[in-house]
Amino acid sequence: MLKVGDKVPPFALTSDAGKQVSLASFGSGPVLIYFYPKDDTPGCTRQAQGFTAAASKFKKLGVQVVGVSKDNTASHCRFREKYKLSIPLLSDPDLSVHKAFGAYGEKTMYGKKIQGTIRSTFVVQNGTVAHVFSNVKVDGHIEKVLEQLSGADAPAPKKAAVAKKKSPAKAKAAKAGNTKTLKTVGTSKKTKARGVAPKK
Repeated sequence: MLKVGDKVPPFALTSDAGKQVSLASFGSGPVLIYFYPKDDTPGCTRQAQGFTAAASKFKKLGVQVVGVSKDNTASHCRFREKYKLSIPLLSDPDLSVHKAFGAYGEKTMYGKKIQGTIRSTFVVQNGTVAHVFSNVKVDGHIEKVLEQLSGADAPAPKKAAVAKKKSPAKAKAAKAGNTKTLKTVGTSKKTKARGVAPKK
């Protein structure tokens, strides 16, 4: 399986929209590629629906999401339409891209070792693997990915926090100063109003 820092091998797969898609198709921004076993099965459906529901969150992080399975494009189209999926689905019928990423091989299912798709997620940036999530469990997976991506990009808030703590104190001091000035002005006006009769 590809590791963080590995270069992604070139590929070209057909999408559910009937277009040839390569890594270059996504431009220079980060792309999340997730491999799943089969369209319209319980786990794969929940995963696809989850990525669709979180599409705006990934977009905010500048990450494009694409799913890959061995199903053909007709199957992908039915899957997309049935569940109103918004993410592109790529067809890899000969499993060449699965194998290039290391997302196909021996796995344990219902206590038996079989050959099949290893549910995996890769985040690729500038042609290089930036994050790897292997042997993925569907439930909670998308939240973990978002947390990882957000944590990596989140700015350190320490300096801002110090500045915010000082600001209220300064504001309070300024407010106190203004109050004192107002009282002085008020006193002056009162004294002037009473006044002292001028000497004749």
